[in-house]
Amino acid sequence: MLIAILMSPNGHSLEICGPGDVFAEANRHLGRDAYNLKFISERADPLICVSGLRVMPDRTIYDPDETIDTLIVTGSRDPFRPATPAMIEWLRRRSLATRRYGSVCTGAFLLGAAGLLDGKHVTTHWEFASALAAAYPTAIVEPDRIFVRDGAMFTSAGVTAGMDLALALVEEDFGRTLAILVARWLVLFLKRPGGESQISVQLTMQGAVRSPIQQVVEWVRDNPKAALSVSGMARRAGMSERNFARAFRQDTGTTPAKFVEATRVDAARRLLEETDLPLQRIATVSGFSRAETLRRAFIRRFGVSLVEYRARFRTR
Repeated sequence: MLIAILMSPNGHSLEICGPGDVFAEANRHLGRDAYNLKFISERADPLICVSGLRVMPDRTIYDPDETIDTLIVTGSRDPFRPATPAMIEWLRRRSLATRRYGSVCTGAFLLGAAGLLDGKHVTTHWEFASALAAAYPTAIVEPDRIFVRDGAMFTSAGVTAGMDLALALVEEDFGRTLAILVARWLVLFLKRPGGESQISVQLTMQGAVRSPIQQVVEWVRDNPKAALSVSGMARRAGMSERNFARAFRQDTGTTPAKFVEATRVDAARRLLEETDLPLQRIATVSGFSRAETLRRAFIRRFGVSLVEYRARFRTR
């Protein structure tokens, strides 16, 4: 099946190479060329990425049409630059003739210019989500998603999310086992589900600017096994429970309860990777009362079971 990657100028090379490498690794593990990759541009000249890397396209939009199975539009650091009429016409025509099509990062703006976002659930890089919603008000923008599928169309968040998207497409075509195998080989840590937040909880916590909140965050990280009630954390911060909950969400973008669960799940993830401890022991050490509670939280966050994750990612 032909995977056509439409390259935008002044973008990140990883948006082009990342999905391409995922499909190439899938071919290697399958032992056959199930995916045929073609890199397309508006012009035949080398396309210059923000890093200075030059990428030579295989084809241009003016070449005779080929049968495209999957069309992926990459993003640009300048998504507001008007698309040419030729590009808009090509995208409209080719999207109708594909099994599925979509974008990485700000490539969603190009889909919007072609009139392909109307009434669709979409996402893009978090920094440009509000601009996308303003530019295309009939689109239903979901700003914190890794990727979104709406019928034949898919959209994804910034840069590395293109690899998560490609892994999801591989899973759709050939199953979860191959997708996780490719993720492991590329050392992607984990094939993230589309509904996971674009910014990890731990990274979000680095934005906590109030020292009482930051102190609580660091204490929770170091003590996931402790009794971590909102009232207890509020006392540690020297704040009322109501003010603490409001300040915590304002500074970090999440609730205290969600942060505690994410921290405990992450602690369990590390133990699954690094130890042979039984699941109940991992649950206890991570702050969960039962292995079943951990199992549900782990699947909710990562989309895989504890046993499956350990089998794929244990480093010992």
